[in-house]
Amino acid sequence: MTYEDVTERHKAQARVAHMARHDSLTDLPNRTLFREKMGEGLNQVAIAGGAMAVLCFDLDNFKTVNDRLGHAAGDRLLRWVAARLRENVGEHDTVARLGGDEFAVLQRGPQPQSAEALARRLVEIIGHPPPLESQSIHVGVSVGIAIAPDHGLDADELMKCADLALYQAKAKGRGAYQLFEPEMEEQARSRHALEQDLVGALEGREFHLVFQPQMRLDSSELTGFEALLRWKHPSRGFVSPAEFIPIAEENGLIVPIGEWVLRTACATAASWPGVTVAVNLSPVQFRSRGLVAMVTSALAEAGLPPQRLELEVTETALLDDSKATIDILHQLRALGVRVSLDDFGVGYSSLSYLRKFPFDRIKIDRSFVGTLGESPESVAIVRTIASLGSVLGVETTAEGVETEEQLDFVRECGCTAVQGYYFGKPCLASEVGRTIETLNMVRRVA
Repeated sequence: MTYEDVTERHKAQARVAHMARHDSLTDLPNRTLFREKMGEGLNQVAIAGGAMAVLCFDLDNFKTVNDRLGHAAGDRLLRWVAARLRENVGEHDTVARLGGDEFAVLQRGPQPQSAEALARRLVEIIGHPPPLESQSIHVGVSVGIAIAPDHGLDADELMKCADLALYQAKAKGRGAYQLFEPEMEEQARSRHALEQDLVGALEGREFHLVFQPQMRLDSSELTGFEALLRWKHPSRGFVSPAEFIPIAEENGLIVPIGEWVLRTACATAASWPGVTVAVNLSPVQFRSRGLVAMVTSALAEAGLPPQRLELEVTETALLDDSKATIDILHQLRALGVRVSLDDFGVGYSSLSYLRKFPFDRIKIDRSFVGTLGESPESVAIVRTIASLGSVLGVETTAEGVETEEQLDFVRECGCTAVQGYYFGKPCLASEVGRTIETLNMVRRVA
């Protein structure tokens, strides 16, 4: 008789089987095993009743960690997130990594109460990660929730519902959770239709620019105009930038659209009598190659002196990849272009940005100016930013000034410049000359 020890072979086969259904980085179930468990759970709900929640998690600003600190640090963060998920779910729940920075949980129990409680807890915990490479990091998590049987008993349908809810959670500003609602499907269809229309808008010449005046406070002098993008759709009419800009940023269309805005603004401003034109840059434009070359080309093509162009960048752009972005800003500054920090106070508002790059201007968001009469917090913020600008020798512009009371207050706070409806609504390029004459006449009378 002969004997063969097959223990090692069986162990090897078990390891292969385990690897086929688990994520190699976190050892959580992968998408394959997750779908198996989901099918089993849905069968139990269909036969025995009860409810099961599907929670889809997506890390916010994960790309920033990889770009700034490297993929090894990103992997450590993913393992940390996986451990927090394991610690906070129930004994019979399933936690999975679906790929990249996407995780999911299957949860039984009274729904949606159990799922919402878990989502709230994890948004709070994951929103405070430990330092990586001795550096603090800004990440969070967004969560979409779908419930069986309320939102269906089909696995694909339930995942689609959870994904739609996740998208809505991100639209809230991230670091949030959202339960699926039936109207989200109609919103998704409308959004897709708008995205399709946006693809042809640039070629169809449906965009145009309007220009809002910017004024110095001490002399009431017109210093320039901010170029604002408008889209007049042939059948929808005017579409709000708040509606189409996020879509353009997500699908990458903001890069060609942003280039058209810059070239058009520079060409328009070339005929103005010495005042500046301010153009907003999207964070996505900083991630695309050739931004500095494009700005150089737009200035040369228009014959506009670099010092008459001001580029406005938000804190979001700095947060996405601060080192690379700061390098690009220094290259733009070397051209002679002015650079301002837009919407200061509504994001992370890290003072380190002001240390890393010498901005020419800080723009105070309109949300603070609009609530000066009713919010002590807004008053404190405006005063603080204006004082900070004075200490740093940086101009501070208050946006959204609409009344004389607001104008007097921002002047008293120490702001150096303003823009808003008080001085005029954004006007077409053909009306800029008349606006300049009107504002200069008002100044002379004053």
